[in-house]
Amino acid sequence: MNEKSVTVSLSGQPHRYRIELGYQRLRAAGDWARACLAPATTRVVVVSNPKVFRLYGETVRESLEKAGFAASVFLMKDGEKHKNLRSHEQLLKFVSERRLTRSDAIVALGGGVVGDLAGFGAAVYLRGIAFLQIPTTLLAMIDSSVGGKTGVNSDFGKNLIGAFHQPHGVLIDVETLRTLPARELTAGFCEAVKHGAIAGRELFDRTARFLETYKIERFRRFFADENFPAALTELLAAQVAFKAAIVMNDEREDLARTDGKSRKILNFGHTLGHALEKVTGYRYFKHGEAVGYGILFAAELAKKLEILGENELKLLNGVMQRVGRLPDLRNIELENVISAFSFDKKNIGRSLQWILLRGIGRPVIVSNDDLPESAIPEVLRKIFAKRFS
Repeated sequence: MNEKSVTVSLSGQPHRYRIELGYQRLRAAGDWARACLAPATTRVVVVSNPKVFRLYGETVRESLEKAGFAASVFLMKDGEKHKNLRSHEQLLKFVSERRLTRSDAIVALGGGVVGDLAGFGAAVYLRGIAFLQIPTTLLAMIDSSVGGKTGVNSDFGKNLIGAFHQPHGVLIDVETLRTLPARELTAGFCEAVKHGAIAGRELFDRTARFLETYKIERFRRFFADENFPAALTELLAAQVAFKAAIVMNDEREDLARTDGKSRKILNFGHTLGHALEKVTGYRYFKHGEAVGYGILFAAELAKKLEILGENELKLLNGVMQRVGRLPDLRNIELENVISAFSFDKKNIGRSLQWILLRGIGRPVIVSNDDLPESAIPEVLRKIFAKRFS
């Protein structure tokens, strides 16, 4: 079966790790973890949620134990609303009671919520212990498991509390996508389109062709095709390689950088996305769905500012039509969304920075101070009126 790997080597740091991708890899998770972690590691805590653990947890735990680890399991509640300081404290208490030491590790098994919480726990417990990522959603595979951003949400914003803490390894088994609900697939492919839009035509066109060949509504059935897992692995490897290249070039999102290779460009679509999540209490949208609206908004805003051409706007919107239905915006107050922008972590010197496009693969960072005052509400009203589906 087709297997891929991407090595992440951070500039100026000795720490490097591998992102391994393939099909039916979970049964060997223990051997993989043993290769990633120090020989002295004896205890691990697997962080997951009940739904994911029911599907894959025992396979992973048994594999870890066969490899010589004493594995305990911490199950958090499912959903973005539970990625908070209360859950974080519960995890730290659990880890402490299992007497993990500086040489032990935390293993995240689940989507981005699980990975962010587990990573933040590993970042602060004993001032930092090793952790591994085993992402089980498409969004986590190509985005949150790569790059070392960890954190939790709060009443005053999304991911404003957190730390940079790189994993010691990432294991991506595309078979877990067989059980993924349609909404989770849509959320993940929104992020995939985002990557393509800022990376360039090669990744953008590859993503578009995949979505045209393998329709979202029939995704599970494609696993019966022996060629599908390999095609899926190839696409995810390309997506991961793009994000890893950005991270290696700008690990901590240097505030002074405004070039097209800055880590800030990964926030394309996220300004509106985070605002939508905040005003709906992190209960209504999947993260990728909210980013999907953010992509549509940022592209329309770039068109209004006359930096993105009509043809490329249509091209981007056309690919977004293939990712699936996004939730209705009917009951969301536009004024509340605008107010939520002030809580965004991309505010620098009190001015919000927008990631826009001059074209596919040509991201640009624009300060809110440089936008006409009417531009944001005018484009928002247009997006809200469309209620994209």
